[in-house]
Amino acid sequence: MKPSKARLNSLYKAPLHKRSSMIRSMLSDDLKTKYKRNSVRVRVGDIVKIMRGEFKGVEGKVSKVHTENGRLEIEGVQREKLRGGNVPVLIHSSKVMITSLDLSDEIRKNKLEGKA
Repeated sequence: MKPSKARLNSLYKAPLHKRSSMIRSMLSDDLKTKYKRNSVRVRVGDIVKIMRGEFKGVEGKVSKVHTENGRLEIEGVQREKLRGGNVPVLIHSSKVMITSLDLSDEIRKNKLEGKA
């Protein structure tokens, strides 16, 4: 099913605070049963596994979240440039699965556990 033009416009023209909440990824099976939810907002420090594309099966820590285009920089996922050097490959948040959550933030921890 092709998304409508109005839906795409609402995504691309959304302000950054609303786009930030759109950057979600599915949880692994054990995290789904523990937190009773299918997806959660991706943050720096979460460990994710790439499920689609050239880097399928690679697991790494999220080093940066690009809210403007919904993509993630993952440690260890790089492409070599023609002139030498490496550049990080941006992976869309819907193409990864969260295997471990960064629970150093008490607010996030309480929200996931349903205490907030």
